[in-house]
Amino acid sequence: MLELVYNDAEFGKIQAGKTVMKKIFLWAVIGIAVLAMAGCGEKLPELPDSEIIPEEDEAQSCDESAFKYAEAIEAACLDIFEDAAKANTLGSLETKRRIIARLGENGYAAVDNDNQIDMTGAEQVKAFCRAVDEKENARLTIMEVGGMGFRKFDLAAAEGIVTVTRGYYQYDPEGYLLNRSTVTYPADLWEYTEEGYLIFEGSYFFSENFVLTLGDTPERTALRVLPLDEGSRELNRKYILPIGYSRNNLFLCNWNEEDYGDLDFYDIFERFYPVLYGQPVPYTADENAGIGAVYQVPEDIFEKVIMTYFRVDKEVIRSKAKYISECAAYEYRPRGFYEAEPSEIPYPEVVSYMENRDGTITLFINAVYPDGNTSRLYSHKTVIRLLDEGGIQYVSNQMIFPEGDYDIWWHSDRLSEEEWQDVYGEAVIQ
Repeated sequence: MLELVYNDAEFGKIQAGKTVMKKIFLWAVIGIAVLAMAGCGEKLPELPDSEIIPEEDEAQSCDESAFKYAEAIEAACLDIFEDAAKANTLGSLETKRRIIARLGENGYAAVDNDNQIDMTGAEQVKAFCRAVDEKENARLTIMEVGGMGFRKFDLAAAEGIVTVTRGYYQYDPEGYLLNRSTVTYPADLWEYTEEGYLIFEGSYFFSENFVLTLGDTPERTALRVLPLDEGSRELNRKYILPIGYSRNNLFLCNWNEEDYGDLDFYDIFERFYPVLYGQPVPYTADENAGIGAVYQVPEDIFEKVIMTYFRVDKEVIRSKAKYISECAAYEYRPRGFYEAEPSEIPYPEVVSYMENRDGTITLFINAVYPDGNTSRLYSHKTVIRLLDEGGIQYVSNQMIFPEGDYDIWWHSDRLSEEEWQDVYGEAVIQ
């Protein structure tokens, strides 16, 4: 079964005890808790913002304030930390969910930075957005959870214009909370989307970056406000997110079990090999970018990977990949430097699903792209078939929005054999 694992290796190194428990708390993903929604200030002391990274001589006062926060939050969530420590689940998605829920019960608003847990205090966020639309004065604080800290957004609205003060707080190896940076900028773009995301963007002056770009530093944020059905979230985490849109076109083109279209079986092999065999693909690109690696993968290995996750005949695989009959193997060229892709790309979000009479499940998926200021760059419909003992087969994919062309600028197709020879020359079998 494909499944994302949310974990932090540091948690396993920490032992029990109150002092250490406090550090566990500070290293965990619950940096979200150190927030102050409007009206909740009496629960926690106010953490002073600063416009620059605290200097060494300022660390003492910042650290003291951070531990006051830790002690206050520990009192509210200590039982959750203790349960997680005993079960070795600190940093897990379920622990994050319990902490966010507890904070919501205490009046706080919080959302994780992966948008995998329903936001608490969503009604306050929507009320603020209405105030912006009606050009009323309003204030709001939203906290975004990170793995080792959090981002705190203090939003102020006046006459339809939103000013953002964003603080970034991080925990150091000693368990101290540090204000790494605080910046203020007007929201040049402010939108509450049909899909239930709050998206805003602005720019601020950062001297080091200005030297390189001769311009201000842009910052883009996309936070899911509306809740999602937990069944949709679970299906996404298990079967869609682990594949994603990087280095494969499984969810980027139209195909089905009758016609696999432009589906790249080499990328499929590369993506699913670690899932099936529990180890990285051993057929790797050469460390020298100018050398092209070529392998002969035994047919039983190559075909097993693909046929485990797709209902497809060997003949179809051999027609879409270079099969060498005399060697009973497939020629395989791992992606190299000229087929690389950027890291900041959209991510899939299952927004609904339908169970079909034939036992398959149809997933309706939006491509969320924070860097593109959109919660729906495109949409696709993916059908999966769940098998016994946690198995899965991918049945089809259909692009449904927008009609006609859609922009997948980040995706790089593999080099054709002719293009590969132009770049690397004659193939040398590894």
